[in-house]
Amino acid sequence: MTQEKFYRPNVAAIIVSNAYPEQKQIFIAERSDLAGVWQFPQGGIDEGESSEEALFRELKEEIGTNKVEVIAEYPEWIAYDFPAHVAAKMAPFAGQKQRYYLVRLKKNAKINLDTKHPEFKTYEFVALEELNEKIAHFKKPIYEEVISHFRAKGYL
Repeated sequence: MTQEKFYRPNVAAIIVSNAYPEQKQIFIAERSDLAGVWQFPQGGIDEGESSEEALFRELKEEIGTNKVEVIAEYPEWIAYDFPAHVAAKMAPFAGQKQRYYLVRLKKNAKINLDTKHPEFKTYEFVALEELNEKIAHFKKPIYEEVISHFRAKGYL
């Protein structure tokens, strides 16, 4: 008998600075609870909430601003499994299915990681070539697929 896996609905943001498209550096942040683990802002979609509504809410909650312009959306849901130690804490979910958005910070946007429930302790904008050096190993295939799509479409 095969056990069905459940995936938590989630959104993720690939953020470029307001200097885009001249500069195509990408925002990544180091998690406050896991030293050396860097990722894009992301979070769950609440009941009755659209993925775009969740995107703006999560950005405000995680980086202190939702002053962004949506440039593009990855055309489908994309899923990944949690590592065993994370899955144990996230039961009944085996992983997450995500909607990815490419967004640009507006000129007046101010990133502030000192939020009500801080998820990140620091952030930086990195070149696409530096991204793989920083991100969590289990997210690399998803990040590579989404970045590759946005590159092929001419966004990155």
